[in-house]
Amino acid sequence: MPDLIDDLQREAQAAIAAMQEAAFHARAVHARAELLRHMRTTAAKVAGRDRDEAVAFVVREWMAAWAMDDATAPEIRRDMERFTRAICAAGDEPGPSTDAELRASLAALEQACERVGVTLADQMAWRSECAHGWWELVRPTPADLPGRKPRPSVPAHQAGTPFWASGCAPHCRG
Repeated sequence: MPDLIDDLQREAQAAIAAMQEAAFHARAVHARAELLRHMRTTAAKVAGRDRDEAVAFVVREWMAAWAMDDATAPEIRRDMERFTRAICAAGDEPGPSTDAELRASLAALEQACERVGVTLADQMAWRSECAHGWWELVRPTPADLPGRKPRPSVPAHQAGTPFWASGCAPHCRG
């Protein structure tokens, strides 16, 4: 017959599993939200340019920031361009149709990342200079990540603070 100690051990294990699931979910949603916020800001910076030129500029900058190029990430280039085009259009002409395309292009980009074995949230967490430090505490960057480079701008966790307090660099707060 289970006693209090056994009951508390089971309850603790269930609570830890729920916390882990919540942390992974929060990381994925937050990384996606931060990517979209950053992309909206970037799209606003190129709003006056020809659309094709603006998309090419943003995709080039994005791929360079994530240590990717046509040789290392050809499988997702087309979806990155579609997503970038959609976010530029949503900034220029907000409305239901541009929002629908933005949602569809984001889903396609996420699927493209998954086809190459990584999630969009992982890409954001492991490659972006605007990653939040707590993301690393939930799912650390693999040591063998292709194109991995140091990111000194990503704040490290500070002892004595909860893990979720490890945010992003000040210049990324937009």
